[in-house]
Amino acid sequence: MQGLSQSRGRLDIETNGPGMVEITAQVARWLARSRCRDGLLSLFVRHTSASLTIQENADRDVLHDLMDALSRLAPVDAAYRHTTEGPDDMPAHVKAMLTSVSLTIPVDSGHMVLGTWQGIYLIEHRARPHRRSIVLHVIGS
Repeated sequence: MQGLSQSRGRLDIETNGPGMVEITAQVARWLARSRCRDGLLSLFVRHTSASLTIQENADRDVLHDLMDALSRLAPVDAAYRHTTEGPDDMPAHVKAMLTSVSLTIPVDSGHMVLGTWQGIYLIEHRARPHRRSIVLHVIGS
């Protein structure tokens, strides 16, 4: 039986304002460099106004519809108390809470075990562009 090893890393992703940025390829490249063959990969976005998700990557309309749905769930024009960082900040916190700031993905034979139409996305919830930091950690053999 082979021993366990682990690798840690970070991706910095530039966003262009609200939307979903596919990061599957960047994560796969990092995973290949880690040389982990079998194990678990975790991703964590270090922000309270951005999030991570696994979603369909075949039809971009899915991404637009999901962003529209999040906007309906947490509209910018609601009566929020927290407005110090602008009118888009509190809705961004709500959207991040409704989605997720972390993901765990199985690794088999050096590849992420994702479905045929699944991709990993960073979701930007703020109105202006940001640089978002995602921490990666893989443990396995």
